[in-house]
Order: sequence, then structure tokens, then C-alpha cells
Amino acid sequence: MIPRKNLLRTLKKSATQPLYAAQNLIHRTRSALSYHLYQNGKSHYPETISLFLTYRCNLRCRMCGQWGDVGAFNDYSRDTLMQQLCLDEIRSVIADIRHFKPNITLFGGEPFLHPDWFEIIKSVKSAGLRCNIVTNGTFIRKYAEQIIESQLDEIIFSLDGPAEIHDAIRRVDGTFDLSISGFQRLNQLKEKYSRKHPLININSTLWEENHRYIRDIITIAENIHADGLTFHHLLFLAKPTVNQFLDTFSNRFHQRPTDWIGFARDTLPEIDVEYLIAEIKAAKARRSKTNISVYPNLSDTEIRQWYSQFEFEASSYRNRCMSLWMTAYIFPDGTVRPYHTMNFITGNIRENRFTEIWNNPIYRNYRQYIRNHKKFPVCSKGCTEFFRY
Repeated sequence: MIPRKNLLRTLKKSATQPLYAAQNLIHRTRSALSYHLYQNGKSHYPETISLFLTYRCNLRCRMCGQWGDVGAFNDYSRDTLMQQLCLDEIRSVIADIRHFKPNITLFGGEPFLHPDWFEIIKSVKSAGLRCNIVTNGTFIRKYAEQIIESQLDEIIFSLDGPAEIHDAIRRVDGTFDLSISGFQRLNQLKEKYSRKHPLININSTLWEENHRYIRDIITIAENIHADGLTFHHLLFLAKPTVNQFLDTFSNRFHQRPTDWIGFARDTLPEIDVEYLIAEIKAAKARRSKTNISVYPNLSDTEIRQWYSQFEFEASSYRNRCMSLWMTAYIFPDGTVRPYHTMNFITGNIRENRFTEIWNNPIYRNYRQYIRNHKKFPVCSKGCTEFFRY
């Protein structure tokens, strides 16, 4: 339900968001009971539903599994890339799911590129649901007033380092300054209107070009009064592992989840692991108003294994996937999928309600397989949700 290694991080977040934490605990308990008690793959409704508003993004961040150097979206057709969930479809979904009170995360691509993002947030909040948005931050300044007005609960911002590092990874000069000025403006408006929300939480992926700038990233987070900062270990997979998985999955489920190719590499990342371990320890020990954590929360030995080999199995986590019981994604074409990296389709909201899809035969069969096999070969180093539950 909540891995022991994640407990401190969870408790710190709970202190700033007690109602959210209480609702999540109820959801996770029910879903965990479903996982352990039901043999037929049935599950209680999910804790979080992510609305993948659009594939489009205004940046081409180098390590991104979507639009990066080997990102899966680079090969998508123009017609696919122009797909997006429309406002009426989203309102229909919200009406269907509001009774079990899931958290709603707006995802992409860059969700602020969706023309109806403001009305979508208002619709979610009008239904009494919590709403987050995952963004590259470049539209925060432009839409700061509307963001405050929308009553958005949380912004999850991706930060790669100080200006020169961030801009080099994002491949657009001025991206850092634009994003930071946006959060400064947002904080001014929060103070002006006496608002605590939206909370600002930063995700920073550690990899070759920024792992020596952890202290700089912390300082930046503190300067914009971020509520939380999470350093994420880099996701990467060996190409043979991905290709073998695709063949096996295709034979078993008759669908080919090619989005995993976005995490495939020929070589291991060139990271000074001992330096990284020392900096992570210093970050965890730092006294800060910003809640600093590392995800997954690996031991020193596990970190060494993570970056020195492609294959990995944690000794401090349970090495089994529970996200199929906890979360779901709705993509721009209306399809419902279990992971943002898994273009495996369980249904479509344009044909059936989400509540009908969640426990349909496709979903239940898939959960049964995962419950019996625990995980796929790509899970440990390719999915952000594998260590969450």
C-alpha cells in the first residue's frame, strides 16, 4: 500500500495536505485489499486518474521518454499528435467518476497547450475533486491569474538544474528564466489573494548532465518557495530487454506497447555514483522548508546497482506492481490505459463509461496476470509507479 521506504516522504506530504492524505489512505487500503483478496482481477476504483490532455509539447527535453532523443512520440503520425480530449468528454468522465472521489492529474505532453485547460480544472474542482497538473513551467507566468482563479491544488514542475543546465537539457534558451519568473509571479498572487494553493512541487530527474548540481537545484526550489522537491533516479532500459518484452507482451496480450522504446539505451549513463550517493545524503540531511526526498528511496548499494547495470531488482522494495489497482490514464484518443508508458488499451471512454471499463474482462485479465507474475522485465527501471505502492 505504502512501501516502508516511502513512509517518511508520505508523512511529510501528509503534514501539508492532511485531507488529501486521508483520502489517499482510504483509496489505497481498499485497492490493496482488492489486490490481496480478489482472485478474479477485480479492483476497487482507483486513487488517481490522469487525463492525458495532449501529446503536444513545446519542448524537446533530451532525456524525455516522450519527446527526447529516442522518445516514443517522435514516430507518431501528425494525426495522432493532434488528438486531444475535448471538454465535453472530460466533463462526462468527471460526472461518471465523481462519486468515488479520485484525484485528477492533468498530464501530457504539456497540458497547458490544451485550449480548454482552464475550464477542465474548473470542472474538476466543481465536482469536489482534487486537481494536479504536470508541467514544464513555461506557461505559468502567462496564465498565473487564471491558475489562481481555477483553484488548482498542485503544480508539479520539472526542473533540471540551474539556468545553463536546464536550458541545455530543454533545448530552448530562456526556458529556466521564463519558468522561474512564472513561479515568482504565482507566489506574488498567492500572497495578494491569501491563497495557499496551488502547492508547488518539483520533480528533478537525475542523469549525466545534472547530477553534480543537486545543491543548486535545492537552492532554486527553496527560492521559489516550493513545498516539495523530489529527485528521481533516471529511468533507462537495455534495448534487448525492451525488444524481448515487446515480443512477449504482444504474444500474450495481442497489443504492442512500443512507448517503452523511449527508455531504451545502448550504454549505461555516465554518472559518478559515489558522488551522487554523497550528495543525496547531504540533501536528505538538509534542514529546509522545502520537503526534499529521493524516489525511489534506494539504499547506497541499490544506487550503485541501479547505475552500474541494466538489470535491477530492489532489495528494499517488494518488486511487484500494484499500480493497476491504484491508478489509470485516459489518453487523447479516449483510450483507457494502465500506465503512461504502456500503450496497452483496456477500453475507450468514447464507447463505454470509465466505471464500466475499470473492471471489464480486459482489465481483470491483465490484473490477474500481473498479480501472478508480479511485474514485467521492464518495470524495475522503466516505470515511475513501480515503487510507489
